[in-house]
This record gives sequence, C-alpha cells and structure tokens, in this order.
Amino acid sequence: MKGESLRGSPDFRKKVFVLGILCLFLVMVVTSIFGKKGFMDIHRARQRLAILDVQSRKLQQEKAKLETEILELKNDPRAVEKEARDKLWLIKPGEKVVVVPKVTKK
Repeated sequence: MKGESLRGSPDFRKKVFVLGILCLFLVMVVTSIFGKKGFMDIHRARQRLAILDVQSRKLQQEKAKLETEILELKNDPRAVEKEARDKLWLIKPGEKVVVVPKVTKK
C-alpha cells in the first residue's frame, strides 16, 4: 500500500517530472556538442576551412606567377631562350656545354 501511495503522491510526480526534464536537458547538451552539426563538427569544419583557405591562397599565388611567366614567354624572346637553356638543355649551334658535377661531402 505504501508503494502505491508514493507513486500517486504529488512529490513523486514532481520528482519524476524534474528527472525527465534533466534527462532531456542532458540529451540536448550531449547532442549539441557531439551530434551532427554539433560543436565538435563545426570546430572540425572550421579547421578544414582554414586549411583550404591557406591552400587556396598558395594556389592563387602560383597561378599569378605562372600567368606572369606566360606573358613573358609570349612577349620576350630572351625569356623563351632562357627557359629552353635552363629546362631543356638546348644550346645554340657552335656552343659547348660544360657540366660541373656536384661535390658530395662524406
């Protein structure tokens, strides 16, 4: 009899209601931190965005450098000759190439 009267009492109902609210609040807090689109997910996305932003800036700088090089190669015959000599090892007729080996220290 005592067990039945405790369940029906206003104090018991109030405790169950408060406990239910606390459980709901705990679930909401855990979900907002660890759930999808929660704090941790947003933090990881911001870190990824920062990394991609740095990569994008580097690529934009490289693009600008290459565009400048393209303009030089289109407009300056000396630039074409320099690239041909440096990258392709081309020489003019009658020239001789001297290759100096690198000295390695042991």
